[in-house]
Amino acid sequence: MDVYEAVDSRRSVRAFSDEPVSKEVLERVLATATRAPSSGNLQPWHVYVVTGEPLAELKRHATARALAGDPGDEREYPMYPDELTSPYLDRRSAAAVQWYKAMGVEREDPDRSMKIAALNSEAFGAPVVLFCYLDRTMGPGQWGDAGMYLQTVMLLLRAEGLHSCPQVMWTMYRKTVSQIVGADEGLALFCGVAVGFEKEGAPRLRTGRAEMTETVSFIGV
Repeated sequence: MDVYEAVDSRRSVRAFSDEPVSKEVLERVLATATRAPSSGNLQPWHVYVVTGEPLAELKRHATARALAGDPGDEREYPMYPDELTSPYLDRRSAAAVQWYKAMGVEREDPDRSMKIAALNSEAFGAPVVLFCYLDRTMGPGQWGDAGMYLQTVMLLLRAEGLHSCPQVMWTMYRKTVSQIVGADEGLALFCGVAVGFEKEGAPRLRTGRAEMTETVSFIGV
């Protein structure tokens, strides 16, 4: 798979099979991803790879919290700005319609938030979840580094025939995650990434993207 194909085929999969992912493949992906760009070569990320019984335990605890209507732990960073305007709000709203439909949750369902949280806390059935942390002393530049690192990881997963789904939702249950992985107090959870093989027959969701002309300006060309 070349880079263009990996980029084009990468999408957030929300239905995974229970087929295991070998440690050898995960090690190959994560070792190669160390070449991701990092300002000043700080390489600020710290990743916990969770699978097997520890992941099952984490899913049980997180799902119980979700189904109990637990609003989650106090956020350490906002998922979105308080007030989104067009075109950003329009893009998010359009994607939300697709997400709800694909996951079988009606947008008007009064228990929508709880049901979505429960689906997320199961990592959509993924047999592996990567939890990416950053040192609390890091700033916005290093959070950008972490994004580039995770994109590198997700593209390498595609080269291995695997899919993924980044999940900022795990920050809602960051205390539960930290208890399972044993993260140091000096680390802040950035997000989780569900990893696995796509479940056969599951509805495939591919959200739209803005035309390049909406987001790119050529100067002097």
